[in-house]
Amino acid sequence: MFDGMRPGRRALVAAGVVVAATAGAVAVAVEARALAGCRVDYTVTSQWQSGFGASLTVTNLGDPIDGWRLAWTFTAGQRVTQLWGGTPSQSGGQVTVVNASYNGAVPSGGGVGLGFNASWDNVSNPAPVGFSLNDVVCTGSAAPTTGPAPSGPAPTSGPAPTTGAPTPPASYPNPGLVTGSIGVHDPAVVRAANGTYVLVSTGNDLAVKTSTDRIAWRNAGVVWPGGAPWTSTYTGGSRNLWAPDISFHNGQYYLYYSASTFGSQRSAIFLATSPTAAAGSWTNQGLIIESSGAVNYNAIDPNLVVDAAGQWWLSFGSFWTGIKLIRLDPATGRRSTTDTAVRALSQRSTAGGAVEAPFVVRRAGFYYLFVSFDLCCRGAQSTYRVMVGRSTAVTGPYLDRNGVAMTSGGGTQILAGHGSIHGPGHQAVLADVDSDILVYHYYTDSGASRLGINLLAWDAAGWPFVH
Repeated sequence: MFDGMRPGRRALVAAGVVVAATAGAVAVAVEARALAGCRVDYTVTSQWQSGFGASLTVTNLGDPIDGWRLAWTFTAGQRVTQLWGGTPSQSGGQVTVVNASYNGAVPSGGGVGLGFNASWDNVSNPAPVGFSLNDVVCTGSAAPTTGPAPSGPAPTSGPAPTTGAPTPPASYPNPGLVTGSIGVHDPAVVRAANGTYVLVSTGNDLAVKTSTDRIAWRNAGVVWPGGAPWTSTYTGGSRNLWAPDISFHNGQYYLYYSASTFGSQRSAIFLATSPTAAAGSWTNQGLIIESSGAVNYNAIDPNLVVDAAGQWWLSFGSFWTGIKLIRLDPATGRRSTTDTAVRALSQRSTAGGAVEAPFVVRRAGFYYLFVSFDLCCRGAQSTYRVMVGRSTAVTGPYLDRNGVAMTSGGGTQILAGHGSIHGPGHQAVLADVDSDILVYHYYTDSGASRLGINLLAWDAAGWPFVH
């Protein structure tokens, strides 16, 4: 748990993730490995005109270290323009990064992650070469000089290395410290290239909040200052819009959001784009999918995921027959015209079919489907709880930890109400520079809806837990 510490000061980034400004779009993945004291997993997460985003995770296969200096060489003129998790310098093609104050200590078998943006020539963007950690060449798998030797070479796919994996806490943590404007419902967060966090949530015209440290939040207007009249068919004229999903791809921000009324199947999901994510900067890109009594699903609670091949998908759904998935066109962010199938990801035959708020995360060879079970929006009587399953394919099948399919009611619980924390749910996952984090709302004893943020880690079997 946070234990009063600033969330931006925690140390370790989970292997294979990148900051939210480029999260979700994965184009190239390589791994440097052979026989030395460290290994580097490098991923290009997105590319745009003259620029790209990337992440890398360094695994320490030698003795524990209290500070580090990571170096590599770009061979095609690429230049780091922004970096999170350390202090970079570059001379020609040689890049050197010195640890930040909070992530310098790396145990044997531990790791540290970096995310960065860089420029390139739009012609060639090969992976860096010559990685070294404290002047030790990172060419692969070697036993540390203290402690047990690893039982085999590090995997190139599948779950992250288990050596030194953290242990889940004995009980659910309380939300981490947040201050300021924290009255939110259905939050979604992205980290912009300048380090600012942008949060969008359910509300009239879609409320926007910002933070520079993930703790202090301030109001920053609304997505649609003039309203969104194209949604009124589904909202009954209300300006209250629901469950936004925000991410950054192709040099712009994408915002999927819902229009409906409580308990109705007459619902729709829309798309907006913006170069900045600032209030009032958004352009309406129109309807993506709608639902009515003519179909067996409810078109709310969207979430965009980009698979390992660069294909875009939108999960969505609430009650009825549960969570669905449709293919999108990466060029437009709109629904594919060549693959119009509506695929099933999760369904419950109990609790009135109460499953909603999907969020899909790609990590270490798996796709993880986070959902909320049970009932939202009842103040302190809310029974929302966060569940998860995983699959080797974005389209499923998703199984829980016990092997039960999520289409058969399966799901492994990772967060539920406890003490004065009621109904935590409508979760989103942000791969930040210091850790993966879980963002959600919960209700206080008074029934007020509040922002919850906790760190998210992964155990030795590759399953997430909140701390």
